[in-house]
Amino acid sequence: METLHVEIEGRESQPALLLLHGFMSSNLQWLPNRETLREHFRLVQVELWGHGKSPAPRDPARYRVAGYLEEFERIRQALALERWLVCGQSFGAGITIRYALAHPEVVRGLVITNSRSALNDMSQREGADQGLDFYESLDSRKLPFHPCHARRFPPELKARMEAAADAIPPFALWQAARAARELSCRDLASGLRVPTLLVNGRYEKVFQPDRDFAAASIPGIEIVDLDGGHSVNIEASDGFAAAVIDFARRHP
Repeated sequence: METLHVEIEGRESQPALLLLHGFMSSNLQWLPNRETLREHFRLVQVELWGHGKSPAPRDPARYRVAGYLEEFERIRQALALERWLVCGQSFGAGITIRYALAHPEVVRGLVITNSRSALNDMSQREGADQGLDFYESLDSRKLPFHPCHARRFPPELKARMEAAADAIPPFALWQAARAARELSCRDLASGLRVPTLLVNGRYEKVFQPDRDFAAASIPGIEIVDLDGGHSVNIEASDGFAAAVIDFARRHP
């Protein structure tokens, strides 16, 4: 059976931290953070279906949120982890929030970054109602999520991320866009019962109302505002790593 691609770094004795990137990204998302984070955590970096080195199965159910939650539990159990921290970036935040809601007993803490798909009530996602033929004929660089549009990435990293995004199969793009309709947690956010940290890139102005919604709705949420945009972990990498390390220390 096809499984998600997982990269593990750090010592087994360290607390585990699941890292899940966003739409049209890959484990390259965490490259600016790895050196610092692996000194404190055992990093479990997972790539979405069809992204990076993960396969693109033909079963649409594998791409649904429920399918990802099953995969996370399979990974956790395979690593013999009783509990772990989970971190989701953008698209990945919606999935990790749902995981924390479904399995609070194994989530030591939840970290999320800017994610309109998770915290906004938008009912329509760009491309969500299109068919496979749309994605097969699409120049994926025209999608606003493609890393070619990033303005504050290191040039070498940006080039590598662009190449990885270009390689995502159309079927995987199609299924991810359909799954995006399941990601909004706006009506569920008040039900979170695990320690939660939002690392907010304040330069993404369109997300700031959602940041304020999270502050008012998620019980006990902690928010760290940094000088970065949507990919705050890349654009303010030192501040992001420091926030995650501090959060974990205070929630052993």
